[in-house]
Amino acid sequence: MATPSDPSNQEGVVRRRKNGPPFKFLVPLIYAPVLPLIRLSLRHNPVLRDRLFTAVLAGAFAHGFYLVTDIYDIESK
Repeated sequence: MATPSDPSNQEGVVRRRKNGPPFKFLVPLIYAPVLPLIRLSLRHNPVLRDRLFTAVLAGAFAHGFYLVTDIYDIESK
């Protein structure tokens, strides 16, 4: 027997759509300009510059990998 709070039992349930922007797709607009700024602003400290640049670039690739696997998970359902 289904409980009254079971969403599959309710008819006429209206789900609100999010009208805002998908922020997970807008993140590259933040880290893309940061990469050249790191290179330009830390010219005099090459060790810190290279480590920070590598960390931000690794974060960018991890974020891209997350988005791609999330899309594949949605398509496989």
